[in-house]
Amino acid sequence: MPKIIPENKARQGRWGQHGFRILIAALLLVLIAWGVAEIYGALIKSTNSDQQHVPTPPTTGEAPSG
Repeated sequence: MPKIIPENKARQGRWGQHGFRILIAALLLVLIAWGVAEIYGALIKSTNSDQQHVPTPPTTGEAPSG
C-alpha cells in the first residue's frame, strides 16, 4: 500500500533565501553589464562623430578639361 504524503510536503524544495540571493545577484550583474555596454556604446558613438569627414561637392561653374 503506497504511503499518502500531503502536497505541501511532497515538493522537492522551496524558494528560500539561497535561491533569492542567487536571483538578486544575477540581476545586479546583468544591470552592471548593461550599464557598461551603454557607456561603451556612447563613447564609441561620440568618438566616431567627431572624426567624420564630409567631402565638399565639386563646383559646377567650371568646364571639364580634357
